[in-house]
Amino acid sequence: MSEKVFDRETLLDLTVNIIPLGILVFFIGAFALFPPWGVDPLVSGLQFAIVGVTALLLVILTYYAGKAVSKAENEMEADHE
Repeated sequence: MSEKVFDRETLLDLTVNIIPLGILVFFIGAFALFPPWGVDPLVSGLQFAIVGVTALLLVILTYYAGKAVSKAENEMEADHE
């Protein structure tokens, strides 16, 4: 049986990164569906690039933070045994 990458406690610890990621995804969708300043390829492309790269970096940061938290929790459990 394969072990989950993140358990429930780790996911609760990562909520501080998941909520801002949801906000970024919301704004990407909102600006794609309802562009408030019209569609200019340069401005819209730059806007989506900035928000998209920020979201991508946050996903990467969240993954590695989750691995570090999970590893630290496993080490603490092993020390108590």
